Parts: sequence; structure tokens; C-alpha cells
Amino acid sequence: MYAETLRPLLFLLPPTWAHSLGFAALLPVEHLRLLRALVRAAVAPPHSETLVVRVMGLEFPSPLGLAAGFDKNALRPRSLAALGFGHLELGTVTARPQAANPKPNLFRLPADRALVNRLGFPNDGAARVAGRLRSARADLPVPVGISIGKSRSVPVDEIDAVVADYVASFEAVRDVADFVVVNVSSPNTAGLRTMQTQEHASTLLGALAARAEGRRPLPLLVKIAPDLEDAEIEALLAVVEETGVGGVVATNTTIARARLATDARIVGAVGAGGLSGPPLRARALEVVRRARARLGPRAVVVGVGGVERAEHAMALVRAGADLVQTYTGFVYEGPGAPGRIARGLAAIVEREGAKAIGELRGSG
Repeated sequence: MYAETLRPLLFLLPPTWAHSLGFAALLPVEHLRLLRALVRAAVAPPHSETLVVRVMGLEFPSPLGLAAGFDKNALRPRSLAALGFGHLELGTVTARPQAANPKPNLFRLPADRALVNRLGFPNDGAARVAGRLRSARADLPVPVGISIGKSRSVPVDEIDAVVADYVASFEAVRDVADFVVVNVSSPNTAGLRTMQTQEHASTLLGALAARAEGRRPLPLLVKIAPDLEDAEIEALLAVVEETGVGGVVATNTTIARARLATDARIVGAVGAGGLSGPPLRARALEVVRRARARLGPRAVVVGVGGVERAEHAMALVRAGADLVQTYTGFVYEGPGAPGRIARGLAAIVEREGAKAIGELRGSG
């Protein structure tokens, strides 16, 4: 129904308008427990022990989660969880509230089933978002992570200020998050990706890892860019090992525009921004394999990029991912996607003769 009727209507609207309309539709689900139960019964997958993933001291009812960027301000976590996601990653939040980059800042490439965004971490600020999430925590049946990024107003070349900015966000969210993802790889905050260099990453991740081991140990992951050269990825993974960070989210959006089906003139008119969706799928698989090979079995690897169907999610699991996430696939496939993907994963696990999806991790 969504692909045949709702999506064509939504795609007549500018992407930001369609997103706002979707959030408006979820408002009653967010605040009415009975309605959430009805939605869950209608679209969420039934519990299947074969899909349960236990990592980071947490239990995920399925490996499929919602990637950061969809709900930046923790406005709809209860309703999104009711759709059948196995976890949510909210944000990215920054220590200081900030608006989006100038419009237009979000674009569709339907021929590639892709999106391009240059939003730049618009959010209400880490403290306010944490407060909003705190009021919803009792009604959330799945683990919730929060992505933290650098405030735009903090100069990227002042490393002490950058570290202090990230630490402020971390401290604001630590008591409401089940895990925290350090976003140093968005292409939409000027200079942010320099924080992936070995020297800067060591300083930043070392400081955050020390905080994460405080009064309430909190799992910490770092989100990396697909555009790094393999040697740069290896250097960053070495920092992950050295600092004791728990693992990686692979990957963020890409600035590459190779081999797109969309007319080059349209792509050129869209301009700068991070590309997400199926064009990212192959590189995400490569980075997941590299991360698993380097970090070993104990680290957590979250695979992101082009997940629209169960087969895409399973490919990331076979490459070494413990968990997978979708965002663009959710936009194109609609609210029934989490349930369909989870049921498809359960069918694959059964077909393979495995007792749990974890048995298939790294098998391909």
C-alpha cells in the first residue's frame, strides 16, 4: 500500500515537508499507549529468539535498527519503536542547539532510491533532547542509542574546545542512553571529518572512553566515513583498539557520486551533501568486513548502508555486523519495512538451519 499509494503522494512534496508530515502522522501513536499497541500488533514482527542479539550488555529483539538522523530530537521514539525496530539511534545532537544548514538541504534521487542531505546536525541541544527522551524511556521496549556531534560554532582546529564540546554532549545524554555513537564523519559540518585522523581521533575518543568508564559504564561506538582510504580506516580502527572504544558504526553517508543512475545534471544541481541508500551498499559491506577483521569478535560492528530488504541486512551480518541500521530504505519502503525485514531475516536464519542469527555473523 505504501509503495503504490502513499509514497507517490509524499514524493510530490519537498522532502522536508514529507518528513514533517510523517512525524505529524506519528504524533497520536507517540502519545497513546493503546494506539501503539495496535500499531505494534499490525506491523511489528512477532518475537523470535532466533533474531535476538546480545551485545554491549544489552538485548536487542532483532538486529535491525533505525539509523541516526531520522529522529534528531527524540520526538517520536515510542512510535518508531512500535513499528518493529530492534533499536533506535537518535540524534545527532550537539552540546549547543543549532538550526539546519540553509535550505534546500534535503534531496531525493528516486532513480537510485537514494537521498542527499546537507542538514548539518539541526537539533534542540543535547540537554533538551535528553530531557525529552527521559520522559519516554519507561515506554521504550528496545535499546536506544544517541549520536553526538560537534557544535557548528566550535572551531574544528581548536582540539581542546572540540573535545570539551563532545564531552558536554556525552554528559548530557549519558543517563538516558543505552549506548552513545560519536559522529566524527558527517560531511555536512565543515572540517568535522578531520577528527577521524589518528591524532585527533586518539585525543577525542580517549577522552570520551575515559568518561564512559565512569559511575555508569556506557558503551561507546564511533561512526566512520565510507570515503576514507583503506589505510586511513586501518589507522582509525587502531585508535578504536587503543582507546578501548567498544566498536564502530560503518558507515556514514558518502560524498562520492560514482555510478549513479540519476542524470548527472540533476546530481550536479543537487550539489554537496551526504549520499545515502543503495549506492552506499557495496562500500558499507567492505568497511564492515575490514572493521570485523581488525577489531576481532569482541568489538561491536553496526552495518549501515542501503538496507531495504532482509537480504541486504543479512549481507551485512555475514560481512561481520552484529547489528544493522536503515534510514533511506525506511523512507522508500515505508512504515512496514522494519517488520518485513525482521520477518525475512528470521526466515533466512531458519532456512540456514541456525538457531540464532549470530551464528551466521561473519559467514560470508
